[in-house]
Amino acid sequence: MTTPFTLDREQREWCAELRALAARRLRPLAREGDPGRVNRPLVAALGELGLLARVLPEGGVASAMDLCLLRESLAQECTEAETALALQGLGAHPVLRSGSKEQRERWLPGVVAGRTVTAFALSEPEAGSDAAALRLRADPAPGGGWRLTGEKYWISNAPEADLYTVFARTGPEPGATGITAFLVPGDRPGLTGTPLDMLSPHPIGALAFDAVPVGPEDVIGEVGGGFKVAMRTLDLFRPSVGAFAVGMARAALAAALAHAGERRAFGGPLKDLQAVSHQLAEMATRTEAAALLVLAAAAAHDAGEPGIARRSAMAKLFATETAQYVVDAATQIHGARALRRGHLLEHLYREVRAPRIYEGATEVQRTIIAKELYR
Repeated sequence: MTTPFTLDREQREWCAELRALAARRLRPLAREGDPGRVNRPLVAALGELGLLARVLPEGGVASAMDLCLLRESLAQECTEAETALALQGLGAHPVLRSGSKEQRERWLPGVVAGRTVTAFALSEPEAGSDAAALRLRADPAPGGGWRLTGEKYWISNAPEADLYTVFARTGPEPGATGITAFLVPGDRPGLTGTPLDMLSPHPIGALAFDAVPVGPEDVIGEVGGGFKVAMRTLDLFRPSVGAFAVGMARAALAAALAHAGERRAFGGPLKDLQAVSHQLAEMATRTEAAALLVLAAAAAHDAGEPGIARRSAMAKLFATETAQYVVDAATQIHGARALRRGHLLEHLYREVRAPRIYEGATEVQRTIIAKELYR
């Protein structure tokens, strides 16, 4: 069983370097972007700086620890850069892990360089956290291949992505069986999309498939093996969603500590009020506990230990719920100024809500954990 641990000196120095890089190079690019749109200069910078290569390494084996350290560090200074990096990894990881040699050679260089924007198209109007309920049909086409017909919803980077990893039902079997993963370029005939105006500021959209043609060369892995492709990807990325949340919690805690030390009320600084100091202590303790749970899950994943689904679910569950609490508490300590548009906490308040839902809502994580306990 992997025990929680502190980061070694090299890891700590790398995280500090990432935070400095995010503040100096990435945050200005994020500010120049349009909320709700793909920020291509920002994605290109992630490629230029070599960060996407750490998420999608040439060897084909992504490190959960690297992914978590990247996402936590970037999130502390620039959530837009964190999200852009994560979405590139999420959309392309199925190709890295399960794609053919031809698929990897064709698509991954552009993704890693930040030229090709990717998306992970799993969710549908009636299949969000219950991914096995998806209805997008892959009907056999005359002469071979399939035609994709249906919808995808709440897809990050849609409708502007250059490449989609799309999960569709190739067989009549219900549930997880009969699902196949396909690579679908954004300009494929019959594929259209619409942006959705969401609370979170990153791009999210809906996709409509009107008999979109796909062939055997577009299949990721095996026909009927798409659900395993999706779950393998989510098992890797779920702890890093927790890392994203920890990064936001650390940013909110730092802001609350600075404000409580400087703001005077009732004859002294806020930090001298027991109600505030105890709140800060609770925020710090929960954040540290979440960070350790995330690191333990990442270490277990990289070591190939059993129980990865349970550990990943625990990390995502606890860290995202903790981040929501910490951001809310930091907002309360700041008072009305935190509600002003453009304030760090106003930004974090909008960002922090979505991770409790995407890649499996909090309630789904609890269900996974409970099932794994009896496995």
